[in-house]
Amino acid sequence: MIRVLLADDQTLVRAGFRSILSDEDDVEVVGEAPNGTAAVQRARELKPDVVLMDIRMPDLDGLEATRRIARDPRLEGVKVIILTTFDLDDYVYGALRAGASGFLVKDTEPAELIHAVRVVARGDALIAPSITRRLIAEFAGRVKRPEPGPELNALTEREREVMALVAAGSSNDEIAAQLVLSPATAKTHVSRIMTKLSVRDRAQLVIIAYEAGMITPGWLTP
Repeated sequence: MIRVLLADDQTLVRAGFRSILSDEDDVEVVGEAPNGTAAVQRARELKPDVVLMDIRMPDLDGLEATRRIARDPRLEGVKVIILTTFDLDDYVYGALRAGASGFLVKDTEPAELIHAVRVVARGDALIAPSITRRLIAEFAGRVKRPEPGPELNALTEREREVMALVAAGSSNDEIAAQLVLSPATAKTHVSRIMTKLSVRDRAQLVIIAYEAGMITPGWLTP
């Protein structure tokens, strides 16, 4: 059973998401929060698998709430999906950098919402959709291209190749096919990279890859 916490300042929005998710046999809405402060508190109390977090809320916004959840060692297994709207796209890059596992637009289709919750709950990230990669590339491109950081020195050449493919939105199976590896080996490489770089999930690998200059904004590695 996937346990979900809903964090949004609009009661009707929370009710809508609850209605959609409660119809699924493998999903349970365990709580709600009307602002970021309450979201962090409820996350600590309930330890849900996934938090659906609105980006704009009173008292404490979703970005800072996400950052606090991501930095709390007691909430290591809690994943955050940011809820945003197209006119708030400037927040997306910062949200992923803060520790979110992905994002959804609020007018997403019910099936996409359910799929996103399942994807994030099993430890993956909402990176594959082209819109996510496009947004990350756009916002990374607004700053001067950085030099590779010293933390990447711990990675082997193969791990750098794998990380670049993760940043391009490739799944483990796709990485395995491109590098002629078994899916299990590809998964092991990704896990080792995350351990070496001390990141929570694949979303953070994408951010680091862009910030370290491994991927040039505007194009993806073949």
